[in-house]
Amino acid sequence: MSLAKNSTPSLWAQSLGYGGLIPFVGLALAIGLGPLHQAKAASALLGYGATIASFLGAIYWGLAMRDPHGQSKSLLAWGVIPSILAWVALMLPATQGLLLLAVLLWACLAVDRVVYTRSGLRAWLPMRLVLTAVASLSCTASAVVLMGGAP
Repeated sequence: MSLAKNSTPSLWAQSLGYGGLIPFVGLALAIGLGPLHQAKAASALLGYGATIASFLGAIYWGLAMRDPHGQSKSLLAWGVIPSILAWVALMLPATQGLLLLAVLLWACLAVDRVVYTRSGLRAWLPMRLVLTAVASLSCTASAVVLMGGAP
């Protein structure tokens, strides 16, 4: 199956993508509600964020596999970096791990802007921007709350 150049995300892809923000926003709200379940919600948010970061890296392996003349070493190499950094985030205290994930999500978008454009997938970037903004804001706001910066 080949991807159509300059194809826009289908309504189904958009629904799944934006629906994937529900755990980010829901867990951030749970963290903001108070200390009763903060530790569990922070752990869940870290785990979900790490899963999403790994997913973003896996996209590059898919793009590399489309190349009939051999896989791009740079795509394959970048493809593992998000999962390694997400794993590191899981081993850090929640506040630092969530901040690392927020930065990692923006780094993934920065790479996407270059690679998606070269791959004819530029039409996916507006959705990626919104997904990154909401997910990283959820992680950052949660880290601030956990540090005691908000009620």
